[in-house]
Amino acid sequence: MADVITIEAEARERLGKGASRATRRAGFVPAVIYGDKKDPESVRIKMNAVVRLLNRGGFMSHTYEIMVDGKTTTVLPRDLQLHPVSDVPMHIDFLRLGKGATVTMAVPIHVIGEEESVGLKRGGVINHTRHDIELNVPADAIPEAIIVDVTNIDIGDAIKISEIALPEGVVPTITDRDFTILAIVAPSILKSAGTDDDEEDGEEGEDGDAAEGEAAEGGAEE
Repeated sequence: MADVITIEAEARERLGKGASRATRRAGFVPAVIYGDKKDPESVRIKMNAVVRLLNRGGFMSHTYEIMVDGKTTTVLPRDLQLHPVSDVPMHIDFLRLGKGATVTMAVPIHVIGEEESVGLKRGGVINHTRHDIELNVPADAIPEAIIVDVTNIDIGDAIKISEIALPEGVVPTITDRDFTILAIVAPSILKSAGTDDDEEDGEEGEDGDAAEGEAAEGGAEE
């Protein structure tokens, strides 16, 4: 779990498009905090502080403490609006997190063991069925990434969600099947037909086992 970062903010009394434009001209990003059965709270955050947080990466998957007039509120970013041309942050929606809250979010996958991987040493390549996993996670213990170890995975083998040691309290939102996360396949499988990417997207929506299908076409068993 990442350390919680504190964001200093100021209360924002004037609302509306005109007020938001004035806030941005003054070097701030308008934001709103909502949820936890409390009234929405409008705030503004210094633009350079927001830019620094965005440059750190993973902004939407971290919890923060927003401090306004000495009072802190635990929040999770839920919507970030950027300028369509300059990518300057225009507005942020934060979800207020109550004690013991659980949130649903996509957590990225981090692959380890590539240098020692049996299959990769034999010339195989990783075929990612998913680059992140949608999970129900405790709001106060959001994992930065889900670790997938491919050290002992050979060509034709796949890793399913049931083989991943998820952190305590973290569960997949998909519970009706043991879906595939990635597989190691022969390079020729990825080059054949020229339609693997399209098939993967379609099959993942139905059973999440696109990588298994591709591995099977290459004559390998899971």
